[in-house]
Amino acid sequence: MAFLFPTEFSNDSYDTPEDFPRSLWEYAVLGSRLSFYIRNFYVFARVGTIAKQGRLTAERQADYSLKNIRIMESCGGRLHLRGLNNLSAFEEPAVIISNHMSLLETAVMHAFLRPRRDFCFVIKRSLLDVPFFGHIMRNLECIPVDRVNPRDDFKTVMEVGKQRLEQGKSVIIFPQSTRSAVFDAAQFNTIGVKLAKHAGAPIIPLALRTDFLENGKMVKDLGPIRRKNPVWFEFGEPILKVSGSGKEEHAQIVDFIQKRVIEWGGKVAEEV
Repeated sequence: MAFLFPTEFSNDSYDTPEDFPRSLWEYAVLGSRLSFYIRNFYVFARVGTIAKQGRLTAERQADYSLKNIRIMESCGGRLHLRGLNNLSAFEEPAVIISNHMSLLETAVMHAFLRPRRDFCFVIKRSLLDVPFFGHIMRNLECIPVDRVNPRDDFKTVMEVGKQRLEQGKSVIIFPQSTRSAVFDAAQFNTIGVKLAKHAGAPIIPLALRTDFLENGKMVKDLGPIRRKNPVWFEFGEPILKVSGSGKEEHAQIVDFIQKRVIEWGGKVAEEV
């Protein structure tokens, strides 16, 4: 990309400093989840407003994403990044295939990913109707699917996903039916690998743990903050070409994610 990013994200890895200062918000709201959500919502609304106005550049997106990281860190969160150099191992757009735990990953990953790659997400179409968020997703040219007819969704991802890749955008896809703090290999489908094969694009596996921001029971997007849960992102070695049916590549991605989640102390569903 053509713009600079924080020097701490310019290397292959990053770890939140142990002495990162806690925000005064932590004391003002007595250590409740409001310390995170009030500030995060302000950033969210600001980005959505700028996107609606057509002024959300890649630089601004990365800058506001960095603000979300600093909010998380000032709440006691600890971010650990690994494998960032794998994002720059080649220039052509890629399919980035990842597990999906919470809203946190989409809020923070622009800071360290967007300076290296232009990208969009595959999302639920209903998210386009969410205030602020819909404007952001449209600005990023995300790929909406309805999750009603799997055949239609598959066709959309193959056709529009290939178009985005040909336009130079990498495509991030979460092949799970919904976000979950538990990684379940049985719910991790092969659509990402199939898109890569269809478009002749390389794959970058991404394993993450973001249950610092837990899904809520009453309101899914307003769950508790688990300050003791570390936040991890690791980009695996690229798979430059999908051969055959893609079964081996899919198994490789699942194995990578599962091993990392276990290594980081996260939860993995038991095999039946």
